Amino acid sequence: MKKLAILLGGAVALAACAPTEPAEPVAPVAAVDPNNPLFAPGYMAMAASSDQFEIQSSQLAQQASQTVAVRNFANMLIADHTRSSQLIMAAGQSAGLAPPPPALLPQHQAMLDQLRAAGTGPSFDAAFKTAQIDAHQQALQLHQGYATGGDVPALRDVAGQLVPIIQTHLGQAQMLNIAPPAPPPPMAPAEPRSGERG
Repeated sequence: MKKLAILLGGAVALAACAPTEPAEPVAPVAAVDPNNPLFAPGYMAMAASSDQFEIQSSQLAQQASQTVAVRNFANMLIADHTRSSQLIMAAGQSAGLAPPPPALLPQHQAMLDQLRAAGTGPSFDAAFKTAQIDAHQQALQLHQGYATGGDVPALRDVAGQLVPIIQTHLGQAQMLNIAPPAPPPPMAPAEPRSGERG
């Protein structure tokens, strides 16, 4: 009986030391690249910057342009891109994502700085048209890409809703009727100085 108790005690002790079943392997959590436009943080930051560029450049157009078509286009851009920002932020918040600060990324800041340096009148209008075509081509690529391959369904839906609006803006920017910048005035011939033969 004593032997049985010792054997039983030994078996219990060995069982306690035996390795347990391995737990299910935990999949590593992939780090989300905040600059990748197919992941929500990158998409939201780029979309917010794009909208801010549209709003700020259009506010600048209201001050620097004397062309009615440019000013009307700028008013539409302010309204539509303010709404676009609201839709993206609401979709992000519904998915539990913190909205990015409304800041310009370096590429949009550089574009805005170029517009500010363009001056006023026809030279501004030409620079504004070019900037709007470039910015809307980039925005269209961003929203189309996210609508087809983005990671958050609510944001994918909003991106899909924004694609036709961006396409309309791009078409209107391309057809924006502006006067070409005036050529510089011709240089007057230099007057010969007194005492010089002409």
